[in-house]
Amino acid sequence: MNCYAVIDTNVLVSALLSSNDDAATVRVLEKLFGGEIVPIYSNEITNEYREVLQRRKFGFSPELVDYLLSAIEKFGILVDPTPSGVILPDMKDVPFYEVVLEKKDDNAYLVTGNIKHFPKKPFIVTPRELLDILEKQK
Repeated sequence: MNCYAVIDTNVLVSALLSSNDDAATVRVLEKLFGGEIVPIYSNEITNEYREVLQRRKFGFSPELVDYLLSAIEKFGILVDPTPSGVILPDMKDVPFYEVVLEKKDDNAYLVTGNIKHFPKKPFIVTPRELLDILEKQK
């Protein structure tokens, strides 16, 4: 069964930096490319992805960044979220939260390595928790 997921930028960075093929972040990306996870995103989110993934300190090739973002845009769902007025500890996280709010009734999750930056909600999960959810759906 497929699920929808807003993937926080830190999950992408962690997956791309990992040398462990079994890391939860790597497995989330594998499931995205395998079609089990349908990414949901906004233009603001893809702009952040591009800006962060192109930072020199990570050393990701432009081809890798383009490939990843092209896949997210091709296989994902573009959402124009309704402003929620929510205040989060890091206001850069608001676009991710607002996109998942648009789809939370459709089996959607916000996947992040920074759980503490978001309200405690059942649709906000770590990469490991999302993998567990997917496993239980089989």
